[in-house]
Amino acid sequence: MIEKILLTTSGTGQSTEMLKALMEIPAMQQASVTVLRVVPPQVTADAMTDKWEEGGKMLATTIQSLNLNPSNINAMLREGDPKDVVCRVADEVDTDLIIMGSRGLKRIQSILENSVSQYVFQLASRPMLLVRDDIYVKKINRIMVAIDKSEAAQSALKLALSFLRDIKGSQLVLVHTNPEMKLKPGEIAANPNEDPVLIPAIAQAKQLGINYKCVAPEGKPGERICQLADELNVDLLVLGSPDRRPSIAKGLPDLDRLLGQSLSDYVRVYANCPVLLVRTTA
Repeated sequence: MIEKILLTTSGTGQSTEMLKALMEIPAMQQASVTVLRVVPPQVTADAMTDKWEEGGKMLATTIQSLNLNPSNINAMLREGDPKDVVCRVADEVDTDLIIMGSRGLKRIQSILENSVSQYVFQLASRPMLLVRDDIYVKKINRIMVAIDKSEAAQSALKLALSFLRDIKGSQLVLVHTNPEMKLKPGEIAANPNEDPVLIPAIAQAKQLGINYKCVAPEGKPGERICQLADELNVDLLVLGSPDRRPSIAKGLPDLDRLLGQSLSDYVRVYANCPVLLVRTTA
């Protein structure tokens, strides 16, 4: 259940449009929203004053465009390094979801260009909705969920079901990939509706009266998931992204993800729709 949302705004990108689309979902309409604008430190006091004024105007414009109930929205202007401030404010307001724009930088490029969204993606322990600057945000009606046996995937499914249950004419797309034919016979079925991994998810969708479609493609999971999201005209892709870092390294980026080797990192870069990464500490 999402009751608190943190929207980070830079004045560019599609994150504000994404929040508008999200707030049209019946289950989301009572959520409180914190809109955050981070002002980087400046060399002179005059420059800092100018940045604060610019940030305040940007916050006001964003809040006006959202057209939400004033009692459900909070504006926050902070000074500091955006990467650190976003993570700190997410904990401070105890948000259930972070919404951020993303340039969709690939692999090492995101490190070299000091990507804020990539850094937060690494270190935040909360669900995160990434919206690439170059995609078109649509009304949410069709949601794809990548399913496997992990706790993170089950959390992603639960969240998607909570979104779809009150949307008329909605559809849940359940995908279970068979990477390079590595699954043994019986672990994935010829008929996706009989796939043993998808059957429990199908039962949950049926129980809530949600229309569903199952797909179980072969091939590299990241590539196939992104291809299917395109082919099926998906409005939102929800993906479990378990936190694999040992507790001793919680303050350090996951180099495997930073180098682009994880499924969630691949989908973050290549999916042509908003991507909601559901984090767990499993």
